[in-house]
Amino acid sequence: MNQYSINTICQLSDKSLSDQWGALSYPIYQTATFAHGGLGESTGFDYTRMQNPTRQQLEYVVKTLEHGEDALAFSSGMAAIANVMELFSPGDNIIIDADLYGGSVRLFNEINRKNGLTFTATDLSKGEYSELFTENTKAVYLETPTNPMMNVTDIEELAAECHKKGVLLIVDNTFLSPYFQNPLVLGADIVIHSGTKFLGGHHDTIGGFVVLKDEKLIERLRYIYKTVGAGLSPFDSWLILRGIRTLSVRMDRAEENAKKLATYLKTNSYVKRVIYPGLEEHPGYEIMKKQARGFGAMLTFEVESKELVEHILKNLKLIYFAESLGGTETLITYPVNQTHADVPRDVLEKNGINERVLRLSVGIEDAEDLISDFEDVFNSYKKSL
Repeated sequence: MNQYSINTICQLSDKSLSDQWGALSYPIYQTATFAHGGLGESTGFDYTRMQNPTRQQLEYVVKTLEHGEDALAFSSGMAAIANVMELFSPGDNIIIDADLYGGSVRLFNEINRKNGLTFTATDLSKGEYSELFTENTKAVYLETPTNPMMNVTDIEELAAECHKKGVLLIVDNTFLSPYFQNPLVLGADIVIHSGTKFLGGHHDTIGGFVVLKDEKLIERLRYIYKTVGAGLSPFDSWLILRGIRTLSVRMDRAEENAKKLATYLKTNSYVKRVIYPGLEEHPGYEIMKKQARGFGAMLTFEVESKELVEHILKNLKLIYFAESLGGTETLITYPVNQTHADVPRDVLEKNGINERVLRLSVGIEDAEDLISDFEDVFNSYKKSL
């Protein structure tokens, strides 16, 4: 199926699972179990914890979008990461990017460390990681761009280094989605998504994905998957299937808006820096052009004071102050109090995340309306001084 363009793949379905009535919207198989015709006979589905037709349909689409051999749909992005961590054993070391989603950092620090894993954090975007590998290093884990500082790492270069050392490369591809970036094609071994975000696209469900290409890894993770029981429900699978139908048009529009907003924010005297990979001055701009088909809809910016942060969050009218990202509506997030609240402040400061930093997930509204929303807030702030 990969001979089709990604726009077309978003509309595909696994014909081997075709509904007998020809339904174009794949049915929700809301059942916990499946009947057997006799001893040793199975329809291919036995128990929804293990697999369900609606979930399998979704996994087919996601694996095709990511050029993988298999995809597993989980109840959340965090469940996806947690299950991947079960591939490792006590004493194993994992190199992680210093700038990651706070929930991932919390999982590594509070759950995986007590289970015997060790983690080495570094800024992978600098390309200075070869000295960090030890005999116990089993994987490298990163986001690119990172959350929220938008650091960009050369996936192909890092994958080559990992494979020289016999180490897995795990890439969280949530920020760009399969529409803009395919880490497996660039050499990654495992790709993770929060399906809650751009794949679902409507802030109405929670899900996660792991996409793989190695048969041994697939077999092992499928075993962990059915044992732990964190599979995505049939209804949530259907919601994300529906969301993917519009992935390409949503991503194109949101990226277009993000570029306009980033350009506007750069001109405002109250804004001290704008971090968006689609700006030519971004240090990862050329790498993005090489390894991605676009720059995405996420941007981070820093304003002059915490007082201005509070004013912005209180007075925006069109843009929602809310956690999450990747939906049709534009959301603004305050990382130090929301997504990264459980990360120590000294670690945040080291990574450039302070009380003046805000993150935007740009939606598909009219860009001029979004800019006007900010203009009104900055003007009202000026009058209040």
